Amino acid sequence: MASVPAVLQSEWTKIRTVSSTRWTLISALAVTVAMGAALCALMNATFDDLPDAERLTFDPTLISFSGMVLGQLAMVVFGVLVVGTEYSSGMIRTSLAAVPQRGTFIFSKIAVAGLLAFVVGMATSFLTFFIGQALLGEHRTTIGEENVLRAVFGGGIYMGLIALFSMGVATMLRSSMLSLGILMPFFFLVSQILSAVPGAKEVARYFPDQAGAKIMQVVPNAMNSGDSPYGPWGGLGIMLLWVAAALLGGFLVLRKRDA
Repeated sequence: MASVPAVLQSEWTKIRTVSSTRWTLISALAVTVAMGAALCALMNATFDDLPDAERLTFDPTLISFSGMVLGQLAMVVFGVLVVGTEYSSGMIRTSLAAVPQRGTFIFSKIAVAGLLAFVVGMATSFLTFFIGQALLGEHRTTIGEENVLRAVFGGGIYMGLIALFSMGVATMLRSSMLSLGILMPFFFLVSQILSAVPGAKEVARYFPDQAGAKIMQVVPNAMNSGDSPYGPWGGLGIMLLWVAAALLGGFLVLRKRDA
């Protein structure tokens, strides 16, 4: 029987020696920071042109996290590749032969990759906040203002949870291509489009990305976005339920199906 520390060490070795997983994490940080900085600079230059309602509900913290729309996609790719490469390379048979306890195997993999995603997510969140605020000029806020620190920590937690959710989905589907083919359009198109459509918007609010992103919002109804049926912590709780369901589904599939 393989010990948990040995399995954790093995999973860490797999992740750090696969270049694609390293580059997806670097991309998540770079894309989020760069896009957030560009939009903050643009917002600072065009602030006076905003409608009155948007100026009154301007949320400098949330604006600095605008790059999360693209950064989360890199986290999706990271989460999918961590699990999907086991199946695409055929390593899953060797891994399960070495670690027959499937729960120990998958949750060790999720623990190592999830911790790495949370660390990178937290670094990304703080970096994009401070750079974004520097570019917002007189419209900036500070980390000491009420609820701002919660939002910045929340940004890091959000990115880590996106990666965990993707790992759960990839474990259920057992295919990188299929997982990316579902998750990428969902987060980049379906969720964004439905959140802007009257009627469908009420359902889209409970999608994992829409609910989880609420933790990064400091000003209620930011940018005249309208009322929400839950607050920042309620939204994060909804996202946690999605993540727990995906991971549980992945574990049950792995336990019942052949490698």
